Amino acid sequence: MGRNAMTEEKPTVFIVDDDPNITGALSELIEIIDLKPAPFNSADRFLESYKPDGPACLVLDIRMPGMSGLELQKELVSRGDTLPIIIITGHGDIRMAVEAMSAGAFNFLEKPYRTQELCDNIQKAISLDAERWENHQQQEDAQQRIEKLTPAERAVLGHVVAGKTNKMIAGELDVSVRAVEDRRARMMKRLEVGSRAELLEVAAAAGLR
Repeated sequence: MGRNAMTEEKPTVFIVDDDPNITGALSELIEIIDLKPAPFNSADRFLESYKPDGPACLVLDIRMPGMSGLELQKELVSRGDTLPIIIITGHGDIRMAVEAMSAGAFNFLEKPYRTQELCDNIQKAISLDAERWENHQQQEDAQQRIEKLTPAERAVLGHVVAGKTNKMIAGELDVSVRAVEDRRARMMKRLEVGSRAELLEVAAAAGLR
């Protein structure tokens, strides 16, 4: 997905709209709700500088010169990016809004929208993306820990995740129960866990089943 480690900065609200009055007004609103605005007057300019580095969302006008909002959304989808997108539509754009929702947009608001409605949508979208970031970080952390295991320890981990006892694992690997116990102890230390439950949490976070 191309995302970096989460930063300690405020979540970012990207704004893409060709009307400077709208980007200016939205930027002020976003600062009021204690988020970081990042305005752009075209989809191309947004794509040139967009580097995901933490929880964010995108407030996107659907009709713009050059690359449209729908085209920008499709480009992000093609890149595998899960940035939540709030589509802003004008009168008569409902069909396009429905298309955007089908492609995964978070929501769409029709002009003129209520300020509180937009703020609520932004907060919900940021919360969703923050949860995704947290899950992504947990997965990366778990995978990095598992990469520290030796092949022998990794083999034991696979059997533990499958619910097998030390005696069963010893039979599967054709080693003594003591050898399994030793490998399991080293594995637990490398993974920085103190119980089987914690071990299974790390394995699940890394995608092991």
